[in-house]
Amino acid sequence: MKAGKDKVIAFHYTLTVDGEKVESSRDNGEPLWILLGHGQLISGLEKALDGHEAGETLAVDIAPAEGYGEREEGRIQRVPKKYFQQAARLKPGMTTVLALKEGGHRAVTVHKVGMSTVDVDVNHPMAGKTLHFDVAIEEVRDATEDEIKHGHAHPPGQEAH
Repeated sequence: MKAGKDKVIAFHYTLTVDGEKVESSRDNGEPLWILLGHGQLISGLEKALDGHEAGETLAVDIAPAEGYGEREEGRIQRVPKKYFQQAARLKPGMTTVLALKEGGHRAVTVHKVGMSTVDVDVNHPMAGKTLHFDVAIEEVRDATEDEIKHGHAHPPGQEAH
C-alpha cells in the first residue's frame, strides 16, 4: 500500500542539519505514527513520503520554504516570565517552549532574560535551515474513521482516547 492522504504511516527518522544530528526516533525505539494529509508534518517531509511503501528507505533534503520557513530578522518579542516553565533557568541562546495566550505552544530561542520578562526570537529554531531526513518506513495502512475524525494517527495500544 502506498502512503498518501488519509493513510497512517509509521516510520523511523533521523534529522540532521549542517551534518549534525538534531534528533532521531530511534533514540527512544518507537517509530513516529502520522496521519498523512492532516498537517502533522512539515510540508516537505509529507510530500517526500507520499507514494512510498512499507520497507522503503529514503533520504530527503528539505529547503526552508517547505520546512520551518525562512528566518525573518527583527522577530524579537518581550514576553512575561509567567508564560515559561522554569523561567529562572533560561539563558540567552537556549531553545524553549512558549505557552501561547490563545492556547498551544511555540518553540522559541531566548535572546535576553530580564527581571520579569524574557526577550525571545519567535522564528522557529530551524527556520532558514535545510533539513536532511533519513527515513525508514515501517508500516502504511488505511486510517480508521476515528483517526480521520480526530485528525491524527492512533498507534497500537492507543486506539481509544
